[in-house]
Amino acid sequence: AGSSWYFLRYMSPDEDKAFVNEEAMKYWGAVDFYNGGSEHAVGHLLYSRMWTKVLHDLGFINFDEPFKKMVNQGMIQGQSKFILEALFLNCITDFGDIYISYDLLTQFENEEGLKHFIINEIEEKHNGSIDQKDKLKMQFNQKRVPVNYVDGEKLDFIALKLNEHIRFNSMGESIFITNSKSEFLCRTEVEKMSKSKYNVVNPDDMIAQYGADTFRMYEMFLGPIELSKPWDTKGIEGVSRFLRKFWNLFVDENGNLKVVNDTIEAAFSPSPSERAGVRSESNEAELKILHKTIKKINEDIEKLSYNTCVSQFMICVNELQAMKCNKQSVLEPLLILLNPFAPFITEYLWKQLNHSESIIDAAFPQHDEKYLIENSFSYPVAINGKTRVNLEFALDADAKEIESTVLADATIQKFMEGKPMKKFIFVKGRMINVVV
Repeated sequence: AGSSWYFLRYMSPDEDKAFVNEEAMKYWGAVDFYNGGSEHAVGHLLYSRMWTKVLHDLGFINFDEPFKKMVNQGMIQGQSKFILEALFLNCITDFGDIYISYDLLTQFENEEGLKHFIINEIEEKHNGSIDQKDKLKMQFNQKRVPVNYVDGEKLDFIALKLNEHIRFNSMGESIFITNSKSEFLCRTEVEKMSKSKYNVVNPDDMIAQYGADTFRMYEMFLGPIELSKPWDTKGIEGVSRFLRKFWNLFVDENGNLKVVNDTIEAAFSPSPSERAGVRSESNEAELKILHKTIKKINEDIEKLSYNTCVSQFMICVNELQAMKCNKQSVLEPLLILLNPFAPFITEYLWKQLNHSESIIDAAFPQHDEKYLIENSFSYPVAINGKTRVNLEFALDADAKEIESTVLADATIQKFMEGKPMKKFIFVKGRMINVVV
């Protein structure tokens, strides 16, 4: 019972005459937002709903649904790895278990061809001996291997044989038959993470290798919060590279802070008077990508769309890096934006910018619409419907002026091949097509 209505007790934890204080209950009411896992639904949420309705019917609380909004996040799944095992039936051999690289299955027209190949490998390369009558008494079976011995699809079978605690049922040394590249490949299957499936990725190991911020952001980057998604350790490298790029916006190759304090107020200040002069300090392109990012992050956090937030951060950092941006008026609000996603690196850099208070006490950035207005457009310019070049024009540019500029462009002249223009098609904000 207690686990089904504990959230009610949070309203008045010191109340000693009732399970919840009536005034506190009237003030707080039902839980505004509950985030739980799908497996949690039957084990707790179903009973929470039942107990809430019972308590409401008995007159103890004034609401009959426990949660106003609830989201069940998807499960982080594991990638199980399988190897192929060849078993000789009713046959005593002088060697151990036989394992075959999975890609060898596709190299033979039928199972008999694979069996002959395996026998030849055992006898010629591994010095095994098999009686003639037992040679084709073979069947194939799948066997799980721990994911920490697999890089992508490649199994480190030497390390597996040396270190693995799983007992291979053999009298002698196990044989691993590789492909023509001397690789041993596994088959992958997405399943629930479980020790019994040998597909568990230890978060402590990931944090030790990549850091807590990288691990945290990668979990958010995997996909929409409500969907189940498979863990892929190789994918975490991308988030790790992103955080290194982010770090490089603030710190040079010698470890020195390179941020320029270009204005007394950051570009995200809500007061236009306080923002005066920022445009002259930070260029238009830098402010456009910053405020586009601020708007996107604020909107997507409200929608719990954390994976798209991470994508936008990556776009923003790539663009600021290309611009060689090192202005505090741009980087400081970006630092605050990233804090909920990567709290450790952002807190550290915040202190390097000589802030005495924690970054979590800073006002969260708000975008300025004036920086989101597009003044120009990069038009794809086509010759007879085939795009040949992109040319940028102001959105308020005159159509005749655009036409003369396009026709004078060297690339356009090259593809027109001296032919006269029959028609000039211009769709504002979309495309240009020259018909010859």
